[in-house]
Amino acid sequence: MNSNIINLDTRLPTIPADSEELDNALLEQPELYFNRYISLLAFNRRVLAYARDPAVPLLERLKYLCISSSNLDEFFEIRIAVLKQREKSAMLHTGPDNQTPGEVLKTLSACVRDFVDEQYRILNDELIPELATEDIRFLKRSEWSSKQEKWLRNFFHKQLTPILSPLGLDPAHPFPRVLNKSLNFIVSLEGKDAFGRASARAVVQAPRVLPRIIQLPENICDGKPNTMVFLSSIIHAYVDDLFPGMKSTGCYQFRVTRNSDLFVDEEEIEDLASALEGELSARRYGETVRLEVADNCPAELRKYLLREFRLTDTDVYQANGPVNLNRMLAVYDIVGRADLKFKGFTAGLPARLRGNKNIFDAISDGDILLHHPYESFLPVIDMIKQAASDPDVLAIKQTLYRTGPGSLIVAALAGAARAGKEVTVVIELRARFDEAENIELANRLQAAGAHVVYGVVGYKTHAKMLLIVRRGRKKSLNRFVHLGTGNYHPRTARLYTDYGLLTSNPAIGEDVHNVFMQLTSLGKVAKLNNLLQSPFTLHSRLIKWIDREAEHARAGADARILIKVNALTEPQAIQALYRASHAGVKIDLIVRGMCCLRPGIPGISDNIRVRSVVGRFLEHTRVYLFHNSGDEQLYLASADLMERNMFNRVEVAFPILDENFRDRIISELQLYLSDNTQAWTLNADGNYTRETPTETPVTAQNMLLESLAES
Repeated sequence: MNSNIINLDTRLPTIPADSEELDNALLEQPELYFNRYISLLAFNRRVLAYARDPAVPLLERLKYLCISSSNLDEFFEIRIAVLKQREKSAMLHTGPDNQTPGEVLKTLSACVRDFVDEQYRILNDELIPELATEDIRFLKRSEWSSKQEKWLRNFFHKQLTPILSPLGLDPAHPFPRVLNKSLNFIVSLEGKDAFGRASARAVVQAPRVLPRIIQLPENICDGKPNTMVFLSSIIHAYVDDLFPGMKSTGCYQFRVTRNSDLFVDEEEIEDLASALEGELSARRYGETVRLEVADNCPAELRKYLLREFRLTDTDVYQANGPVNLNRMLAVYDIVGRADLKFKGFTAGLPARLRGNKNIFDAISDGDILLHHPYESFLPVIDMIKQAASDPDVLAIKQTLYRTGPGSLIVAALAGAARAGKEVTVVIELRARFDEAENIELANRLQAAGAHVVYGVVGYKTHAKMLLIVRRGRKKSLNRFVHLGTGNYHPRTARLYTDYGLLTSNPAIGEDVHNVFMQLTSLGKVAKLNNLLQSPFTLHSRLIKWIDREAEHARAGADARILIKVNALTEPQAIQALYRASHAGVKIDLIVRGMCCLRPGIPGISDNIRVRSVVGRFLEHTRVYLFHNSGDEQLYLASADLMERNMFNRVEVAFPILDENFRDRIISELQLYLSDNTQAWTLNADGNYTRETPTETPVTAQNMLLESLAES
């Protein structure tokens, strides 16, 4: 099955047959690189493919559709917004592919239009009919019975009318400010209002507090519990009642998407939290980048909306259904049909943690490796909770990037601070879309007496580190550490795959201590003995190790590289991988999302295989493995192979020193390389082809569930 994203330029450079090494000029040719934005859209197509996969439970298919919609929203809010800004500022190119912002926007416009059409086709032609066969129904207005119509009219007047504010449009009532991604209706009118004014148009805004899916009572649906109506249908049906004395001649839903990227000049401000709070309110009314409108909206009203939002025809997308598909995610929670969802599971625990009440004793006996969500995230939470109440614990230091509302971790840190322990938390306030929540968490921790710092000016703190200093039996001070590839967020730990390492290794503990000292004191970083850190050593060391594999290959030795990341866009790393491939290194790249490297180019990347695994869980682990003449070197990291991770963030990569754990991780990576049900292979033309199951299907995530989770 082909993902059919777009046929990218296939003109490839010619490599001389006797060429021993690739020169820099050749490696800089734009034909060697895929555009990052087009590649990101390709990932979203792979997500959408599961919305029509009959092997996926039906409500999970609906969920994939909703996720694809949410992803597309963010794509416009951030990626398209950035491209539009660059186009206005006349930037010449967007990256190593050498395409201008205008060229990329033109390509994306056509691709997104096809993508949106496919979303609504899947909803209308596949999901809604199949849900109906399971007695999960979405009633159109033409299908309402008299009892249902009576109930819905009463619902409209009792529950909706009191909070709806219809806005007639005239010189005294200009077009209202429309919130980012809010549901609205443009209404055409006939007649005069109570003041004798004739108004041809009005806008009705649906408050965000209103559910977008209304479940009807069973007693008016023949005893069937899962009969629903879209909020937009109810407003359409009774919109006349909002304009007494007038008649609506048309009512059409629309939604605008705005630039949601925040800009704060950190060199000019004195208080980052206050500056961000000021910017957050502006995010809701940023510059418009997209208009979504009902596909039956007349051209005259569509053009009117485009003028009001200062957009062009290329910015409008027509919806054959609800304009915000992501709000249909509510159906997943409304419908209690376990048979239409993935089978539940209980996350496992490593043997040493079962029945061991003191986690510090367990870690003292040796490192512990966790692989979420197959293995529980609770040991990490328990580690902090035990530290908060343990009289021998003197200090706790932690980084927080995303942690979630009502976080047990934040509660434990606050409790530790109130108990008089030294608690230091590095909170990244600029974690996109979590800024407001992180500011609130910072305030809570400060109120409890914790030391809160916001990282380093100009660099997001993305490293995942926890350090606990505890007094030992002989009054010595011991360090206990957690390092991970994912955030301290219990909810995403159930949805994302991530590795975590619990260790009391003194050398690693000292390295983590030194990184925290750097983040809080702003002093020069001490030399790290085991950890690699961005923006200092991580990138250069990875390039060095890639080049080392190339040297081994040229010497006739076995040479292999296996990297698993969420994105691969950094040009220097791509060029190093091209050189290694040319030298004969066998390279496997498991890249979930964006990949700018073009595999399969004769003489350049024909030794590189790129695959993407999209399944029940979001692949989030970052693993860097180098054969190193048989002395395999394996690092886990918070960092992807992207420019921002290598140069503009504080990141940490940590080694897996335990040989058994190293072997285990390598065997788990092999599962992903063998997966033939949820894996997609990137071709030289930029398209992804889904792997076809053999007589022995291999599904990496399912096999890890079977081996690590509790049955």
